[in-house]
Amino acid sequence: MRHRISLPRELGAHFSVSEAAAHGVGRGRRDAADLARPFHGIRSEVVPESFPARVACYLPRLRPGQRLAARTALRLWGPPVPRRWRPDEPIDVTVLPTSTPPRARGTAGHRLAEGKAETWRVDGAPVIDPVAALFQCARDLTVAQAVMLIDALLTDADNYPGLRRGRPGITPAQIEARLEDWGRFPGCVTIRRALPFAREGVESPKETETRWLIVSSGLPEPVVQHEVRDRGVLIARVDLAYPELRIAVEYEGDGHRTSQAQWRRDIRRQRDLEDRGWIVIRLTQHDLSAASSFLPRLRRALASRG
Repeated sequence: MRHRISLPRELGAHFSVSEAAAHGVGRGRRDAADLARPFHGIRSEVVPESFPARVACYLPRLRPGQRLAARTALRLWGPPVPRRWRPDEPIDVTVLPTSTPPRARGTAGHRLAEGKAETWRVDGAPVIDPVAALFQCARDLTVAQAVMLIDALLTDADNYPGLRRGRPGITPAQIEARLEDWGRFPGCVTIRRALPFAREGVESPKETETRWLIVSSGLPEPVVQHEVRDRGVLIARVDLAYPELRIAVEYEGDGHRTSQAQWRRDIRRQRDLEDRGWIVIRLTQHDLSAASSFLPRLRRALASRG
């Protein structure tokens, strides 16, 4: 139920109690039942029920020198964070070792030495760079999850799902250099083990997951985003390929099923590849399970050409 006293328009949809006081809003109004309290000292006209809304509500709490970090920063940059976001996930904030991290409800405080991370502005918020955010999350990652995240950070593809445009360009050599600079930290072994398996140019998390399934099963590693050309003309760019054997592995997401135009392009492209002697193995999410027939099919295809 909306309060009979309107709030100053300058406050916006969410604000701190100190901002409210500065605009002449009394305690009774800012503590009224029609305002949500997502964080200590923050009021919001609506309950924030999405990750961007939770971050936006927290921004008035940020103090000079504080930056969004760890899992919060990774989600803002857009790589495939393993855990699905939940409304009770805390906002990660990092400070210098000489400062006290925030301890309020809904917040996870961290300390990070000066020079360990660059500061970027994302949606108006100060955020540490993606590599530093990855390192802060490393302790909770498996090697496979780290490979998927690193693939996403390395890619220059503009169609990778969820990745923020304008993100910093990153190379394997830069990650290696940052590892040397950071030295020992929780999860550093996981990142070191994952880095040799990461590849540039990947266009989706499922490409990484498929490649990891193949390699971890002891099969040869396929080439990422291979271009098939005939007399200089581009015939197809396939997700994963064994070019010398003319074997292509294609992951089909829901978009390939629900879009009629995409479905028709997929069929035409498969025919074009098969006409040129390629074996095309198409798979879906089901095929990434241990019980799938995908790996035996791939083994048979490799044996038939090998």
